[in-house]
Amino acid sequence: MRVLECCSDGVTTAGREGVVRILATGDGKVEFIIYPDRAVAYVRSAMGYPAYYPVQPLAVERPVDAVLMDLDGTTVRSESFWIWIIEQTTASLLDNPDFELEEADIPYVSGHSVSEHLKYCIQKYCPDKTVEEARLYYFEHTHRELEAIMQGGGRQDAFTPAPGIKEFLLELKARKVKLGLVTSGLYEKAWPEILSAFRTLDLGDPKDFYDAIITAGFPLRQGEPGTLGELSPKPHPWLYAEVARVGLGIDPARRHHVIGIEDSGAGIASIVLAGFCAYGIGGGNILESGTRALCRAYVEDFASMLKAVEKP
Repeated sequence: MRVLECCSDGVTTAGREGVVRILATGDGKVEFIIYPDRAVAYVRSAMGYPAYYPVQPLAVERPVDAVLMDLDGTTVRSESFWIWIIEQTTASLLDNPDFELEEADIPYVSGHSVSEHLKYCIQKYCPDKTVEEARLYYFEHTHRELEAIMQGGGRQDAFTPAPGIKEFLLELKARKVKLGLVTSGLYEKAWPEILSAFRTLDLGDPKDFYDAIITAGFPLRQGEPGTLGELSPKPHPWLYAEVARVGLGIDPARRHHVIGIEDSGAGIASIVLAGFCAYGIGGGNILESGTRALCRAYVEDFASMLKAVEKP
């Protein structure tokens, strides 16, 4: 994590008014303001709606009541597909079918909301365009590709279950651990992923398997009602807080009996800000985003994850 002299909103400065130091994740999405007796997190927003959150003391107590898990990149390997959709959207905005994202773009087009991904690409590649224009192209590409996949066509490598995920999930179920699935993805893009993965895994209906599933809801479009999701995704805490408190009925007093598993820096921050210990798994952008320090453990596969979860 990076050391800052002052918070990016200009309100607090290290060494003044009781502030001991200020730290930021490597991608700059979250800044931690450290006081002698507490800490506060400032979550930045590309869409103009930042927020402050208290940082709760973290611990893991036995037994573990619930495991909360991310979808994209953690349960299902699909990040490359959604990054490709962002790339196709940007190509449409530029009217350049040969456009390709750069390697340096990857931490900023995965793990956050659709609008933040698009905002980043617009600022870098086509500043004369708007997020609203980009969203039209994004959903056009998404609907076309998802329809093709659901009909048995499209990209065959779009949604692949993570290696070892079936054995990991079944072991947790055998131990009577509650399972919550969490994604910043909109329902219309997340549900085909979940269904596709469960068909491959032969685990039946995901609605029966998981104790709670939460997505970012439904997109706001002209003439249609939408639901909250674009301004409150990871790294904000709300998705993980809601799946635990509302979906699983876990009282905040037992938050130390809950853990979260993520492959993205935004997701790790979201778990921590919701008051739970975060466990990182390789394959995402945790190391690149500078959030490894927020993880209680970081492993490369689910066999190792089970051992990490079992540790006192």
